[in-house]
Amino acid sequence: MIPMWLIFLLTFPGVIMHEMSHKKFCDWLGVRVQKVVYFKFGNPAGFVLHEAPSTYRQIFWISIGPLILSSIFTVLVSFIAFHWFVPEWSQLVLLWIAFSIGFQSFPSNHDMRHISGASRSALGQGGSFLHYLAFPFVWLIKIANSTRFFWFNIFYAVLLVLLGSGL
Repeated sequence: MIPMWLIFLLTFPGVIMHEMSHKKFCDWLGVRVQKVVYFKFGNPAGFVLHEAPSTYRQIFWISIGPLILSSIFTVLVSFIAFHWFVPEWSQLVLLWIAFSIGFQSFPSNHDMRHISGASRSALGQGGSFLHYLAFPFVWLIKIANSTRFFWFNIFYAVLLVLLGSGL
């Protein structure tokens, strides 16, 4: 099995993008950020400390921000690598960056606990049907995270890179 520190080192652009995504959603949703570490050796490889979100909407979007922005950026960087006239060495660098961003795109189980906790709380206060839909989404992400051992995130990253290639 490959040590986590080596995986984080090889995919550090993805870790940085993951944390940037959390921060961007905090900024867009008006949640004050207290500290950001975009990359470090250890677990976690990066983090964003922010004030407690006051709405379910803030909790949900901040938590899934990396899945959205990292997926978009993986496809865009792949598209540039395959469709712009760039030297071969830079095409390889762009594909590595795209792959590493896609590889690190899934929200953590910690992020998913925020969503499920907020959903339970909202339902306790008479929340809507949409709060129920969060639970299957949370479980899908947790299953994807648990299959990192089986390299699910490699398959997801390759799928996004292929999508960007136009195949």
